[in-house]
Amino acid sequence: MIKISLNAHVLIDVIGELFSDETSLALSDTNNYVYYRPSKRIDLKIQPGDPVVEGTITHKALKSKQKVSEYMDRDIFGVPYYGMAVPYQAGGEIAGCVTAIFPTLTNALSVITVKGNDEWIPIKYEHVLYIEAKARKTFVVGESHTGTHKYSLNEFDFLLPGSSFIRCHRSFIVNINHIQAIYPDTHSTFLLKMNDDSMIPVSQSHSSYFRKLLGF
Repeated sequence: MIKISLNAHVLIDVIGELFSDETSLALSDTNNYVYYRPSKRIDLKIQPGDPVVEGTITHKALKSKQKVSEYMDRDIFGVPYYGMAVPYQAGGEIAGCVTAIFPTLTNALSVITVKGNDEWIPIKYEHVLYIEAKARKTFVVGESHTGTHKYSLNEFDFLLPGSSFIRCHRSFIVNINHIQAIYPDTHSTFLLKMNDDSMIPVSQSHSSYFRKLLGF
């Protein structure tokens, strides 16, 4: 087991400040958890010294020696969650893993429930065109309804399925199933014409990943 200094614990807490109060953080060596910071909404009840159990997101990252992110069911910790785990090295060897744990966004129906004028409206994933951060609010634009949501764009970026939703700009996440066409643009790398005729920019910092994912 590697020794984790107090400075490492402080660093994890600082990293935690970059996330919301709904994100838990765990630090492990190759066999056991050595530090855990629960969030207000999700607590996997991990204790320092607990073994990294096979099937967890942390174990998968350590075994594959690369970043892993996916939804996990309630079988191991008793609650479902979305996890992102990144292994780190020391002396050229995998020495441990940092894991971010998020509450699952939706139920089995895969919907985003937005706030309308006087009601809450569930929008199925496939009916979401894009999500926009504007005026300190997050707007979810659907085929038939548009509303606001309490999650930030960064949280949606982690929680939504990457097979359909792509971060294309610091202010936008798009559903690739609702892209009509892709155009070059002088002010941004590309412009996306969505099914509602909205034009969404793809910034330079996201263009390489965007092109790779869509294969052009």
